[in-house]
Amino acid sequence: MYTHSMQYKKAGTPAAQAKGALLMLHGRGGTAANIISLARELEAEGLAIYAPEATNNSWYPYSFMALGSQNQPALDSALDTISQLVEKIKADGIPADRTYFMGFSQGACLTLEYIARNAQVYGGAVAFTGGLIGEELVTERYQGNFGNTPVLITTGNPDPHVPLHRVEESVELFKNLGAQVTLKVYPGRPHTITMPEIELANELLSRQSV
Repeated sequence: MYTHSMQYKKAGTPAAQAKGALLMLHGRGGTAANIISLARELEAEGLAIYAPEATNNSWYPYSFMALGSQNQPALDSALDTISQLVEKIKADGIPADRTYFMGFSQGACLTLEYIARNAQVYGGAVAFTGGLIGEELVTERYQGNFGNTPVLITTGNPDPHVPLHRVEESVELFKNLGAQVTLKVYPGRPHTITMPEIELANELLSRQSV
């Protein structure tokens, strides 16, 4: 079993000149550079981009719906890595309400898990095919209030890794925590990110304060 070291890549606008930050989380088998390349398709002008990289290119070893102990200590280490990077973004002068989160697949699950455990007003979040982590949802883990933070969750149905019922459970929990949630389900869509999803993500990012 493994833990993560704080390794990340930066791109986009330098933090001192940025109007916000975008924290991007790659999926299983991906890299920081891989997820940053997605920014070419995004309305990310003016954003400082931060992308951590997982040890062994995986944030946790088993399915996001495996028994919790099976994914430890990797999962807690991954959440701590994000927490450290969020603190780095704050230290760079970018507050939480101008910080956006985006992840794909395993990175989408981790995005949702982190912000739900630390609910507050963020700039927004995009989860391309993901849900909250655990064999069953332990609602006591999730605290705070999103204050209408926009959250976009997209998925295919069926998806080989992320069952729709967990996505729907996650949506309800986010609504209960005060998020403004948009869910888009694409029948028969393969496990990937499509242009309609990118367009929805860009709508969310275009709400940036100037």
